[in-house]
Amino acid sequence: MAAAADDSAPASSSSAECPAAPSMPTDPDFLSCVLQPPTPSSSSRPDADYAALRRLLLRRKPPSALQHRMEWRCNGKGYVAYRNFLLRRIDGGSAHSTPSNSGRWAHSPGPALSEADSWSSIRDLRTNSGLSRTVSIGSKQSDTERHVRFAEPAYSFVGMHCIFDSCKTSVTILKFGRASSDLLAYGAADGSLTVCQVSEPPSVLQNLIGHSKNITYFDFSSNNQYLVSCSLDKTVRVWEISKGTCIRVVYGVSSQLCICFHPVNNNLLLVGNANKEINAINFSTGRVISKLNFDDAVTALDVDHTGQLTFAGDAQGYIYTVSVNLHTGSLSRTHKNKSSKSKSPITTIQYRTFSLVARCPVLISCAQDGNLSFFSIATDAKGYLTLICSLKLASRVQTTRASFCPFLSLEKGEFIVTGSEDANVYFYDLARPKNSCVNKLQGHGSPVIGVAWNHGENLLASSDSDGTVIVWKRAKTN
Repeated sequence: MAAAADDSAPASSSSAECPAAPSMPTDPDFLSCVLQPPTPSSSSRPDADYAALRRLLLRRKPPSALQHRMEWRCNGKGYVAYRNFLLRRIDGGSAHSTPSNSGRWAHSPGPALSEADSWSSIRDLRTNSGLSRTVSIGSKQSDTERHVRFAEPAYSFVGMHCIFDSCKTSVTILKFGRASSDLLAYGAADGSLTVCQVSEPPSVLQNLIGHSKNITYFDFSSNNQYLVSCSLDKTVRVWEISKGTCIRVVYGVSSQLCICFHPVNNNLLLVGNANKEINAINFSTGRVISKLNFDDAVTALDVDHTGQLTFAGDAQGYIYTVSVNLHTGSLSRTHKNKSSKSKSPITTIQYRTFSLVARCPVLISCAQDGNLSFFSIATDAKGYLTLICSLKLASRVQTTRASFCPFLSLEKGEFIVTGSEDANVYFYDLARPKNSCVNKLQGHGSPVIGVAWNHGENLLASSDSDGTVIVWKRAKTN
């Protein structure tokens, strides 16, 4: 502190001797930008000051981040020493997930600040600046390399929050209630639906019995008072959750494979079936008010937040964009896209309002053969999809589902979570497909089929083919 005071003394004394004068621009770039007249292309904006200022802002470059790092000091120590000190505090080796310590970064005693890792490592900073979070789980790196790079926290979990194991058959689909961090439901291959609360103490609220075959999908109403489900028994059922009763059954001619409430008009249900069609059903009456035919069975669907666009995947791996009339419920096809070269059924379609990677609405699709595709959505072109990247995972026998990771995707990269045939839950970063696996959770004893996040994004639920549902607790972050 004394040194800092001495350094500032000459500056303060000089300012007292003479009044401060306005600084004159001496940068030739500055002068040339200000004095340059507007070009003909800027005729729509005839203001010369605006054109000059815009050129100035585009011309001038920010100072080098590397220079800031070299000049940065804390208690007399440099940037690298302080950064490595923090990394040693949180990085006790490779992150190893166990059923009781899933994804937690081990801690080790942190040494005192040292300049041993000085600016001789500046070469590594140049090559890894900003992208030095590419340490994968279980990577075999030396201690020096590991300390030079930033640790990738991905999703850190502190273990299991609770387990539901009352179901004796495969849990095919699970989902948290809308805007709810506590309400969880899951459907099973025996046709049963279970509604739970995951807050302390976790408990089962309702057992909804009515379907005779596999539950393929279900959805909550906007107020979580009702639940609609579809099944291979060719029916759609409407449940009143508080009473645990089925209040309506809609019979079809083929297996009902996917269903969702319309986000704007909750009196409208969209149902995809094995008869190669999507039906728009009136929730109050159970009548089909509109239908749209496709080339194959509709296996997955999701609706954008405006309710004007629906995205559907079929059994041949195609993804369709469908326009929805909010007043009449009529449906019309606008685009058809191929998710991959294979003809594998689409198991997951999920819409996301915004992505920092794509800077627009995005969509993920997951096929049964393990092909995962990430699309940008052109809303001004009626939902036209453009493939940004794809990821090839292991082929699956089960109908394994995937989901966006909501919290971390707003910070860096585009993360998704998915189940796997090897009984693990995997996290992938679609922004770096060459080193995409960033974490995994271990605890299931059979293939993991479904995954779902709660509204608070602090809990992740996963289900497996043995009927076990595990709710994982994510570590708190500042």
